[in-house]
Amino acid sequence: MNNRTTFFILIIMVFVGCSSQQETIIEEKPAGLSNVQQLSFSGDNGEAYWSPDGQQIIFQSKRDGNGCDKIYIMNADGSDVHMVSPEVGANTCSYFSMANDRIIFSSTFGVVDSCPPRPKPQGNKYIWPLFPYDIYSANPDGSDLIKIRENDGYDAEPTVSFLTGRVIFTSEIDKDLEIFTMNIDGTDVKRLTNRLGYDGGPYFSPNAEKIVWRAWYPENAKDSLAWKENMALNQVEAVPLAVYVMDADGMNKTRLTDNGATNWAPSWHPDGEHVVFSSNMDDWNEDHQAFGHNFELYKIKIDGSGLTRLTTNTFFDSFPMFSPDGKFMLFASNRDADNPRATHIFKAEWND
Repeated sequence: MNNRTTFFILIIMVFVGCSSQQETIIEEKPAGLSNVQQLSFSGDNGEAYWSPDGQQIIFQSKRDGNGCDKIYIMNADGSDVHMVSPEVGANTCSYFSMANDRIIFSSTFGVVDSCPPRPKPQGNKYIWPLFPYDIYSANPDGSDLIKIRENDGYDAEPTVSFLTGRVIFTSEIDKDLEIFTMNIDGTDVKRLTNRLGYDGGPYFSPNAEKIVWRAWYPENAKDSLAWKENMALNQVEAVPLAVYVMDADGMNKTRLTDNGATNWAPSWHPDGEHVVFSSNMDDWNEDHQAFGHNFELYKIKIDGSGLTRLTTNTFFDSFPMFSPDGKFMLFASNRDADNPRATHIFKAEWND
């Protein structure tokens, strides 16, 4: 399973004694997903995103004997799967450009060309390594590889506004993780967040006026010290996450979820008034006082109201992403009956 997917699945191992849970209020309405189709059938796969015309999908996968993730493109029906990233190094977080003439992704290519070593879990705490990723741009076939973001430490999680072409990403700066935007060529870099803790996974709204992302911030001196110590070691210790929205210039930051669970992988509903995300908020074990690993998909309004559960099963479901026309949703899941421990890419019709 890819590093970031594994990290968030295992985040739940650190949840203990969450005494101030927000009550989960779910709207009683049918889920909007139907006619689910499996698109990948080998390896471990995640973070699948549409091309602007909805004809192709770019995703990361560890397959074909590779020891770490590479970037692949396939048609929207799952055909013509081919690798487009360098054959060496770890690769992650890929996306298409607005004009569909470039792809962007993060890679350790040129810094660590082998698969970087991963730290061992410390007791019951999962550790996510911050590999020395840089952000690259390339032609859709992988040629003309250009480094567009080089910075000491972790630079990854880039996505693109299909309206403006602006890139938004997470970068390690001053031993912290913050959100930035830039042009597709790496120019005009602007910082949007400036708070100790984790800021990541950002996406522009369809009209490019707002941004959704996931975050965790220390609430006491002990947590702040632990965060700084882990960042000094280029690693993140599993923490609960909340979904936030802000204006495109970084103003008016608003928290949407506050339930003590892991709420992550947010992206936008086509109407720009809702976001979809993955969470284990409804898998609370009263006996063990901890959240479980059953992540489901949810939708919520950008004012924090109207929480709706979209999937109800015993499988891991995450990385929801609407097609540009709003007719389909991609997501990653381990619901493959033949390989129940493998994460694959699925596509479903959306019926709002």
